[in-house]
Amino acid sequence: MQRQYGRNQRVADLIQRELAPLFQRDLRNPEFGLVTISRVDLSPDLGNARVFLTSIGGTLNQDSLITNINKQASHFRHELAGKLRLRSVPKLHFTYDTAIEKGERLYSLIASLKTDSDSDQTP
Repeated sequence: MQRQYGRNQRVADLIQRELAPLFQRDLRNPEFGLVTISRVDLSPDLGNARVFLTSIGGTLNQDSLITNINKQASHFRHELAGKLRLRSVPKLHFTYDTAIEKGERLYSLIASLKTDSDSDQTP
């Protein structure tokens, strides 16, 4: 049984913490908007890292944003190698995190149900 907060989670948190300032410095294109890292998942062998991103205020759609950032994955990996004290830095794979959009959609559905039930009870 795997520990709750093992090495994988610590390395994932470290990658997220070190990538955030790199994104602020290197992704200053207004087309990207504000890009944030929502979470990092590591493979059990620490060889691959899936980095989940969100973006607010950009003009690019999700697919082109992720394509552009994945083109820079080797640059970010090289920068991380200088900052992290790991034997090998995992390969970075960027993915758009749709959890926020799904949450907003559920919230709007619940809010619409609430307004519908309020309008039903008024005489």
